[in-house]
Amino acid sequence: MTATGTAPAPPSRGGRWIRQWDPENETFWKETGEKIARRNLLFSVLSEHIGFSVWTMWSVLVLFMGPEYGLTPADKFMLTSMVTLVGAVVRVPYTFAVAIFGGRNWTIISASLLLVPSVAAFLVMEPGTSFSTFLLVGLLAGVGGGNFASSMTNINAFFPLKKKGWALGLNAGGGNIGVPVIQLAALAIIGASGGPRVLLGIYIPLIVVAAVLSALFMDNLENVKNDTGAAKDAARDGHTWIMALLYIGTFGSFIGYSFAFGQVLTNQFGRTPLQAAYVTFIGPLLGSLIRPLGGWLADRWGGARITLYNYVAMGAATAVLIAASMQKSLTLFTVAFVVLFVLTGLGNGSTFKMIPGIFQAKAQAQGLTGEAAAAYGRRLSGASMGLIGAVGALGGVGINLAFRQSFLSYGSGTGAFVAFLAYYAVCFAVTWAVYLRRSAARSQATTAAEAKPQLSYAEV
Repeated sequence: MTATGTAPAPPSRGGRWIRQWDPENETFWKETGEKIARRNLLFSVLSEHIGFSVWTMWSVLVLFMGPEYGLTPADKFMLTSMVTLVGAVVRVPYTFAVAIFGGRNWTIISASLLLVPSVAAFLVMEPGTSFSTFLLVGLLAGVGGGNFASSMTNINAFFPLKKKGWALGLNAGGGNIGVPVIQLAALAIIGASGGPRVLLGIYIPLIVVAAVLSALFMDNLENVKNDTGAAKDAARDGHTWIMALLYIGTFGSFIGYSFAFGQVLTNQFGRTPLQAAYVTFIGPLLGSLIRPLGGWLADRWGGARITLYNYVAMGAATAVLIAASMQKSLTLFTVAFVVLFVLTGLGNGSTFKMIPGIFQAKAQAQGLTGEAAAAYGRRLSGASMGLIGAVGALGGVGINLAFRQSFLSYGSGTGAFVAFLAYYAVCFAVTWAVYLRRSAARSQATTAAEAKPQLSYAEV
């Protein structure tokens, strides 16, 4: 079926299942598909947003935990590291879950599961609770990190290739913004001399609302169900792991800094929890809001190019952070950290735009055209997103462990920032070598008469 051919029959929605879905068909997209896709995007964002808030709630709960809780800075960094780790690991099964249960059905389930860590934290959050208990309950919050993988896999299937950068950026950005929102809520509660249970009491009913709305307004796509083999195929593709390496640098930085920013301010610059809370939400907020722009820029100029330039800027911001840390300049440090957050958001959008473009280019290189190429790209890009998201989130674990070791060894986060700068340099080199240098060499070696119509990796 061509992109401009006759639209398929209106989708059947018995039991909230859509059995015919062809977003690359322009007639279908304009008459039927776009409205349905946008509705599913809206409620996917809501559920993922609350999932991010639950996942990162320990980044603010530790600010409530003063000396009376008996936890050292190293204990708090270990706690947030383990929460991040679980959030990364569960992204793998959450990716499979969309194919097994359907996007709508799994959104309902995954939203409902957020009640478990929220209620558990509500019960144990008081002085005298042991560190092991806090650690166990914190691990439960990791399920919130899985919502991203299933949401991105699901929404990827709803949109045509030319809209994926914007749609995936908006979906992920709306989810990421759950980080600053819970930090803002914590700021208001700390400012009003409230306790951590007030914060948890706000989120528990919101979780119920998200699950109910998902049940009422979302849909399952039949052509996504029962294709668990796609994840195996994606895992065997080298581009999945290359993109995972790059995503560690963007999203891993975003989520790791989101957990660590407040602790760095309190431990290195002597800020009180309230003083830290006044600024910690700004970076995640701007980084979340800018993510759709990263996707849009990648749609227009190519994800590889935007990602490459973004890593240059991330390296520069990190160098400023190192200088500010050594000079003990709180103002410069805070500004540079916020800028770095913004750049992680831009990079999040551009890297995820690259994923469907890469597999679409591979399909065309194999001689596939039209719907066959689009189906190949949707199948593998959707599966790879969960794996890439899982590995990328592990970057957040590494960042918190690096900060923990840096504070234990040097009493500041400077050593950690040096390590992050080196990693960004590696990501820059890989992006150039794999997706830009190779494409340039191929285009020079192939004349226009010999070339087959296909995307180059520089365009993804």
